Amino acid sequence: MIYKVLYQELADEIPVRERTKSAYVEGDSVRAVRAKINERKYNIEYIHELDEAHLAYEKQSEDFYVEKI
Repeated sequence: MIYKVLYQELADEIPVRERTKSAYVEGDSVRAVRAKINERKYNIEYIHELDEAHLAYEKQSEDFYVEKI
């Protein structure tokens, strides 16, 4: 499965919507994805499992890239 991770790069600051970034990570579950990106020390806002329709929509973006962690 592909998961979309919404995060802030600075974990010690209050989240600001305009600074929210996204990453696409392959994993078996939300817990597995969280474990994979835990070492980056991000402030994770939300991890969303992408269904086929949502994944097809996200692939249209030029910023779409599935990270290999």
